[in-house]
Parts: sequence; C-alpha cells; structure tokens
Amino acid sequence: MSRNVLASIVIVAALILQVTVVNRLPLPGSVVPDLVLLAVVALALVNGSLRGLVTGFCAGLAADIIPPADHTIGRYALVFCLIGYVCGSVAVEMDRAPLLPFVAVAAGALAGTVLYALVGAMLGDPRARWAVVSHVLPLQVFYDIVASPFVVWAVLRLTNRAERPRDSAGLDPVPGFYRAR
Repeated sequence: MSRNVLASIVIVAALILQVTVVNRLPLPGSVVPDLVLLAVVALALVNGSLRGLVTGFCAGLAADIIPPADHTIGRYALVFCLIGYVCGSVAVEMDRAPLLPFVAVAAGALAGTVLYALVGAMLGDPRARWAVVSHVLPLQVFYDIVASPFVVWAVLRLTNRAERPRDSAGLDPVPGFYRAR
C-alpha cells in the first residue's frame, strides 16, 4: 500500500473519530484531545518533513471544512502544516531515541494549541483571549498526551505492516526479521 494512501486513510479515520466520538466526550473543561493533530504528528514522524508538511496541510484543510467548523478556514491548515514539517524534521532521529515519538507528540500538541490560539488572536477570534487560552491550554495538552500513545502506536503499527513485504500466502518471508519502528 502506498504511503499516500495510508496517510489518507489515517487522516480520514482520525477526522471521523474526532467528529463522531471524541468531540462528544463529556471531559472536564469542555476540552477534548485532537486526534487529527496527533495523527499528523505520527505520520510526520514516519514519513519525514516534506510529507509531514503536505499531510498537515491536507488534514488541516479537511478539519477546517468538516462540520462543525466554527472558525476561519485555513487556521488548522496553517497550524498542522507547520507542526507536520517540524515533527517530520526530527524523524531521522527516531531510531536512536525510542521515546522521541512521545516527546514529539507532546511538543506538537503544545505547539499546535499555542499556534492555533495565536492565529486566532491575529484574526480577531474572541475565543483566543488570554483568559480562555490559559484555561484551555493545560487541559488540551494533557488530553493530547494521554491519547498520544494510542494514536502513535496505531500509526506506527499500520505503517510498519504496510511496508513489510509478504509472500503469496500473506506471511512474513522471514519471521522476526522486521522490527517495529
């Protein structure tokens, strides 16, 4: 399966889960984890900076137009594009640091929330005032960090499985030869 097709499937699944399940969770503080941001970070860590940038832009644009879109179109596209590029640029270090994906997701969650608020403040969004952001930011980052192991694990597992060559019976040619990234 192509990396582009796999990235599209992951982003569409994250969008559907975000809108239908996660946005309806009754979590304290009226804040929910951002699965699309976490999927962008995980895909950028697997695919590198250029694909992270493109994936972030496409996922952000989709998040901008999918209902209930109550903000200026392009905010998520800009933020996810930048986050995808930055997280993708550390992808070469993943083999050397096993905790790097989770640190990158935490940093991406913090940076994504802050950038989204800054872009909103520049565009005059009343929800981007400091009083609102200071209340939402810690909860948003906390929820993203709690959800990150599941999203990162799922994306890494899917990419690893999609890249493995299989024989005609669908079995690994050399069992145990391929390791998880």
